[in-house]
Amino acid sequence: MMMKTRGLEGVVATKSSICSITNDTLRYRGYNIDELAENSSFEEIIYLLWYGRLPLKDELMALKQELNDHVDVPSEMFRQLKAYPIDAHPMSIIRSAVSTLGIFDAHEDEMDEEANMAKALRLQAKISTIVAGLGRVRQGREPIAPRHDLSFAANFLYMLNGKLPSEIEENAFNRALVLHADHELNASTFTARVCVATLSDVYSGITAAIGALKGSLHGGANGRVMKMLEEIGSVDRVEAYVDRALKEKQKIMGFGHRVYKNGDPRAKHLKDMSYQLTRLKNEPKWYDISIKLADSLREKKGLLPNVDFYSASVYHCLGIENDLFTPIFAVSRTAGWIAHIFEQYHNNRLIRPRAQYVGAEQVTYIPLDERKRADII
Repeated sequence: MMMKTRGLEGVVATKSSICSITNDTLRYRGYNIDELAENSSFEEIIYLLWYGRLPLKDELMALKQELNDHVDVPSEMFRQLKAYPIDAHPMSIIRSAVSTLGIFDAHEDEMDEEANMAKALRLQAKISTIVAGLGRVRQGREPIAPRHDLSFAANFLYMLNGKLPSEIEENAFNRALVLHADHELNASTFTARVCVATLSDVYSGITAAIGALKGSLHGGANGRVMKMLEEIGSVDRVEAYVDRALKEKQKIMGFGHRVYKNGDPRAKHLKDMSYQLTRLKNEPKWYDISIKLADSLREKKGLLPNVDFYSASVYHCLGIENDLFTPIFAVSRTAGWIAHIFEQYHNNRLIRPRAQYVGAEQVTYIPLDERKRADII
């Protein structure tokens, strides 16, 4: 029997040992996301996703060193970023930049495990530099070269803002990276696996995933959350905004999730960081508006915030422009995409589903000279 589920909802497409979502609990390699968010560095998460276990201390130090060794990008890359139209979609630019990285890699098409791991390290390190550089270019500023002595999270904020982040800022961004690193077989991850199932290269898989993440129904939500908070402007305008949006049947970004029925387990961690950062930056209204909005949506529609909701105010307080929110999502999710690409290579089969045909049947061909408009309408 042909499958009739729209959007493949509920369809099990593959087996994976990377990430699970069961009873509203998210786990990476069996570890509860709550424990990982509270205790782990993003570098630990990269190791966990790629190697299947948490690293020993020397293994973690080695991974950090390898990432720092690859964090620089070719000088041509920044010239390329400056050459794009200023109003180009940032995800389109990141997609093109990652594809370009493959061109500069002489081993792009080598498919053994050692070559693929080398590509993974280069991609994970360099996408951070590219996104931070893009953020500065779009503000009319020169990119800042990465440092080789900082954590992944601290280095990104340094390259973006030109100063070392505070401990709270570094911890907040690290936590955001951890929480976004993987999420089972979401749209962009599935896209990456479909791409490399043809035995295409890692760069192509990540480029394809970025294209899927660009969409507003996937990675573009958090930027729209911040625009919504800015439109509301103050706590006393929340109720009127919600009532109008519900009456006009407008989608309120940052709420609900296809997988989670009782709330996104990642949201509470970013809620905590939003509180700390908005107070640190003397901008408490963004947190206060968010809380009022969440309370109103829960009472009126039973909707709960997802990971995008509080990440918006967190990123804003870290000095990140709205249009860079989704590219940062890609920086984190690259870790998960690569883990899934490795898993697909390890037990590969070309992904080629079928479609249930619902079009016309047994149509008679009419020669061009005899064809009339009534025949084709």
